[in-house]
Amino acid sequence: MRKPAVKAQPQLALSEDRAQQLADLFRLLGDTSRLRIVAACLQQPTAVSVIADRLDLSLSLVSHHLRLLRAARIVRAERQGKNVFYAADDAHIRRVILDMLEHVAEARDED
Repeated sequence: MRKPAVKAQPQLALSEDRAQQLADLFRLLGDTSRLRIVAACLQQPTAVSVIADRLDLSLSLVSHHLRLLRAARIVRAERQGKNVFYAADDAHIRRVILDMLEHVAEARDED
C-alpha cells in the first residue's frame, strides 16, 4: 500500500538573520494598539479614520502605527480616490492573527 504524500514543512532551523526578521514582526505585533489595528483590517480594506473611530485612537497615532506596519509588510495600502484603505498584506498575516485569536480563546483543560 502506498503512503500518502506528505507536504514539505518549512525548515525550522532559523538563521540568525531570519530569526531577527521574525522577532521584529512579533515585536511590532506585541503592541496592543498595533495588534488591534491589524485585526481591524483583517476582514476588508478599512480607512484610517474608520480604524481610529472603531478603536478610539487618535488619527495621528493610527497613521503612525500603520506606517510601521506597512514598512514591515503586515498591512498594505490601497488608494481609492482621496482615501487610503488598509488591509492585511496577505493570507499569511491573516492566518497568523486568526490562529492566535483562536488559540487564546480556547478553553484550557486543567487537570
